[in-house]
Amino acid sequence: MSLQDITARIVKAETAAGRDAGSVKLIAVSKVQPNERVQAVLDQGHRCFGENRVQEAAGKWPGFRDQFSDIDLHLIGPLQTNKARQAIELFSTIHSVDRPKLAKTLARLAQEVGTCPALFIQVNTGEEEQKAGILPADADAFIADCRNLDLPIQGLMCIPPVDEEPSLHFALLAKIAERNGLTGLSMGMSGDFEQAIALGATHVRVGSAIFGERVKPAE
Repeated sequence: MSLQDITARIVKAETAAGRDAGSVKLIAVSKVQPNERVQAVLDQGHRCFGENRVQEAAGKWPGFRDQFSDIDLHLIGPLQTNKARQAIELFSTIHSVDRPKLAKTLARLAQEVGTCPALFIQVNTGEEEQKAGILPADADAFIADCRNLDLPIQGLMCIPPVDEEPSLHFALLAKIAERNGLTGLSMGMSGDFEQAIALGATHVRVGSAIFGERVKPAE
């Protein structure tokens, strides 16, 4: 698979869903990928990337930004409150607003810094104990609370359980977004992004299908 292959599949899925070409943003998930692989994708003209950890992104992206001024960097992994200030400085979008404490911290820092990334609220659609995210039953109230904090909530994000039909979770996320007047849907990964696009995804997160299997750091 390659960047061109994934891009072509996204365009085909947009057309099949009756959506405008370019309505879906491809986030190339570069977490735990060697710099040379990231460089190769940058050299092909792609600029939107996703990272899971603030610390890894802080070590990787300043050098690339010296070469490319238009990088669009997204945090798609969990965010600790003590890393929130650094995340605001590094990322254009944060997809993992998942608890009141983090929302309040981001609101305070946004006032101090004078800017805030676009934000997605992570919804735990599968209600999995081990997974972060607001439960579906609590989503409406949490969205309202975030708006009351003047946070720039752009949409919702989910990661379906690995052993369940992802379309059910994508449809649930879309329903919550629609009734709250949110247009952003961050959903769909390498194995299911076409299903996500059919159900309204605006952002899909694709890693291994573009870069190859992740390279684990040395112990």
